Amino acid sequence: MSARARRSAAMAAAVLAPVAIWAVTDPLLGHPLRITDGEETLDLGAAPVAVVALLASLAGWALLAALERLGVRRARAVWTGVAVAVLAVSFLPLAGDGMDSGTRTALAAMHLAVAAVLIPGLAGRSRVHS
Repeated sequence: MSARARRSAAMAAAVLAPVAIWAVTDPLLGHPLRITDGEETLDLGAAPVAVVALLASLAGWALLAALERLGVRRARAVWTGVAVAVLAVSFLPLAGDGMDSGTRTALAAMHLAVAAVLIPGLAGRSRVHS
């Protein structure tokens, strides 16, 4: 499988993984994902979950491609370090108020799911078949 095909498949899986978590949490278990900021409440549905995962995936792929094209030594290792740092920072908003523990847990699982698919999927090497 070519690097482009592998990375495209990783992006698709990175979008589907958090949507699957949303589908289990919200419609199946009946726990709507809600974030409250003062008087405003944001209900998280499948579409926003998919869009955010897609944007994160595209940004990750763009950064990796830029590092590779610029000839950065060990571009994949650098990118992996950046991806892990971004994952860690993505948990900071989950420490704040405005959501219950179920929503917090589901969002944390979504962040981990995207990273678990995207980091090895984008940074991994293609296998050469003989």
